[in-house]
Amino acid sequence: MESLSIAVQAYIPTVLWGSPGAGKTYYLYALHRAIDRHLETIIASIRDPSDFAGLPVLTQADAVRLATPEWARRVIDLAKEGKRSSLFFDEVSTAPPASQAGLLRVIHEGVVGDEALPVDDDGNPMVSMVAAANPPEEAAGGWELTPPMANRVVHLDWKLNPTAWVEGIVAGFPDPEIRVLPADWRSGIPQARALVASFIRSHPDQLHAVPKDEAKAGRAWPSPRTWDMVGTALAACEAYGATNEALSELVVGCVGEGAGGEFLTHMDNLDLADPEDLLADPAAFRLPGRGDQQFATLTSVVQAVIGNLTQPRWEAAWEILAAAAHQGAVDIAAGSCKRLVAARTAEMPLPIDQLQPFIPLLSEAGLLTD
Repeated sequence: MESLSIAVQAYIPTVLWGSPGAGKTYYLYALHRAIDRHLETIIASIRDPSDFAGLPVLTQADAVRLATPEWARRVIDLAKEGKRSSLFFDEVSTAPPASQAGLLRVIHEGVVGDEALPVDDDGNPMVSMVAAANPPEEAAGGWELTPPMANRVVHLDWKLNPTAWVEGIVAGFPDPEIRVLPADWRSGIPQARALVASFIRSHPDQLHAVPKDEAKAGRAWPSPRTWDMVGTALAACEAYGATNEALSELVVGCVGEGAGGEFLTHMDNLDLADPEDLLADPAAFRLPGRGDQQFATLTSVVQAVIGNLTQPRWEAAWEILAAAAHQGAVDIAAGSCKRLVAARTAEMPLPIDQLQPFIPLLSEAGLLTD
């Protein structure tokens, strides 16, 4: 399942929905063998909230600390040896709401008890979060996921393949062939976020929409948090070389079918130029015709430069912004201009000629001084 492989490797918290006995757990173990990661399994349905939040313990100094559970201690110790892991919370849909509440900080902040889960030297997580759930109507004593829990994960549906199962039961089930996500995949996040921002700019009603129906609130729905997850998923998919199906599953799994479908259509219709191509030849820049295309193009250019700030790229970005202003998009270009000025280092002089259309707006924002 390509979308699950990408989510695990990109550290996007994930819940895998499927019927009991359909092979979800088996596949997860096979996936982790393929990418050489430890998988730590916690049966969520038999855990109390304190098993996730930490058990209060009185110290010798008469203070109270929250003790780190053994399952978390194991992945912390493995990280000290350079080993990455995933925490697998099985049967999460049969965990009562109080236990789900205890899981929130673990999944969202990477904190168990009073201890943070490990990160690498760049501050990126070393532990992925995966949960497995059965639809409530198929689970013994099942609950819907609470809205706070549902909105912290990407929801993926487990699809059982009868043909593959028949072959596997006869010849044996081989481990899946999994591509490894390139180490520099995060470099694409700024451009991906520009795509998300362009969509929300033209569809502000899709930024945050909590479903009123309890069942729908327990699955994927749009919020600022899940749109940020979409940006991460887009960058990971691009670096992975993902299929359109995997990309669609991840986007819809983050924000739901309605918002996800609209976003995918929006992305297809943008037909954006690669910001690196624009930066390589700024003199040839021509402003796209539609406002959403203009916003996404200029935002992606500036985000690309901020992510790799060099003198030639700085100068090329200003040439593009000035061209956009002269071609009639001064208001749209001004927002990107502000972000570029805010990212400026002392070694990057402000280009006086290209800056002229934006001086009043930058002065008003306090980004220019006399």
